[in-house]
Amino acid sequence: MEEPKEFQNYTINFGPQHPAAHGVLRLLLELDGEVVERADPHIGLLHRGTEKLLEHKTYLQGVPYFDRLDYMSMMSEEHTWVLAVEKLLGIEAPPRAQYIRVIYAELTRILNHLLFLGAHGLDVGAMTMFIYTFREREVVFDLYEEVCGARMHAAYFRPGGVGKDFPEGHAEKIRAFIDDFPSKIDEYEVLLTNNRIWKQRLVDVGVVSEAQALDWGFVGPMLRGSGVAFDLRKAEPYDAYAKIDFDIPVGKNGDSYDRYLVRVEELRQSCRIIQQCLEQMEPGPVKHENFKLSVPKQEDQENKMESLILHFKHFSQGFEVPEGEVYLATESPKGEFGVYIVSKGGSKPYRVKIRPAGYNHLQAAKEMLPGLMLTDVTTIIGSIDIVFGEIDR
Repeated sequence: MEEPKEFQNYTINFGPQHPAAHGVLRLLLELDGEVVERADPHIGLLHRGTEKLLEHKTYLQGVPYFDRLDYMSMMSEEHTWVLAVEKLLGIEAPPRAQYIRVIYAELTRILNHLLFLGAHGLDVGAMTMFIYTFREREVVFDLYEEVCGARMHAAYFRPGGVGKDFPEGHAEKIRAFIDDFPSKIDEYEVLLTNNRIWKQRLVDVGVVSEAQALDWGFVGPMLRGSGVAFDLRKAEPYDAYAKIDFDIPVGKNGDSYDRYLVRVEELRQSCRIIQQCLEQMEPGPVKHENFKLSVPKQEDQENKMESLILHFKHFSQGFEVPEGEVYLATESPKGEFGVYIVSKGGSKPYRVKIRPAGYNHLQAAKEMLPGLMLTDVTTIIGSIDIVFGEIDR
């Protein structure tokens, strides 16, 4: 009688540079055939020491660093930083600046979710989605470029407001995009939502219950996909969100398919929010009127020595911030993105701690992946929608 053969699990590296890793992730997978037995995420390969660097930069110089954390949600990351600095200063941006910020925070949410749709589709074999979503991303990048001169790393939001007002005709271009965009979302849904192959790859894959989502510290679409209707724009509204009416989409089953549906509906809600902002927004200043905290007007710099001096000090020395500490979080496209600042006075922070949305979601991969097939690893990572700029920092 033959002796039974011994089978041994084998270990493979998924990454660090893997087409579906959405960044520099090394995922150590222990496999039994093609079934994942254990998953061990290794992070830190994109660490740039951002929190330490911020201790050596003025509060204004800190803005561009936030563009480069979640580099798919540029202005949303800036939003958190400038609001936290304003809270330390005890000031608010003018109403028009608040509306502009909300408009661009939502355009950034659209940018992020379009990349999620395109890249997630590509990961599981729906190649056409990538081409479709990048068609609309280009339009939003053109809007970015027109308002601040940069297509990605904008540095447009500033403590006390925004860099400058909309150029002439810019609001009309945003309105034209928002009027047309829902028809594009319909196109995405025709391609994917009831697609048999898409559903086979996503339905009942990576199921996370409501209790698990709360235990693992899920936020944003990951939390809402598991049926928890929590959104910081509603729970703790900031800037103009308190004046805006929108719905919070939630999932029923907590699987990858629900997380996809939640993000698609968020695209539609972002259109609603931007439409209301454009209707409610009135002419007015876009920077705080205390020019020790914001850049003096151009005409004042040309005619008044004091304004020229303030301009020079603003960009070289920076503005003074009182002693104190603050934590402030916003609803970034991936969920709660928070910043904790400790100030000991002066123009540079004493300590900055960043709370990224994706870090908590990645830890759940260890629990979500075992028992699934190797091909499901790309589905899970895609549905989490992680960017390692903010995770590794």
